[in-house]
Amino acid sequence: MSTQQGIYAVGSENRPPMLNKDNYVLWSSRLLHYAKSKPNGKLIYNSIMNGPYVRRMIPELVKQMKFNDQAIQIILMGLPEDIYADVDSCGTA
Repeated sequence: MSTQQGIYAVGSENRPPMLNKDNYVLWSSRLLHYAKSKPNGKLIYNSIMNGPYVRRMIPELVKQMKFNDQAIQIILMGLPEDIYADVDSCGTA
């Protein structure tokens, strides 16, 4: 693995780690740490661990939907192109 590939796999402040198909457990741990490090990381982490907030008509909870979107974006940014293409073509994943 080149130095650039190593940096890409570990992630950075601006992008989450890329999924390592051979070591999902390590990748998922890094992804969760990355999510927690973002602004409002606790809410993003909650969306990843507990699934997206189901919309109700309570205004203060609608804000959680923003964090659900951020959680999904973090996960998708950490997927290799071939896996992203498979996930993107599904209604649910």
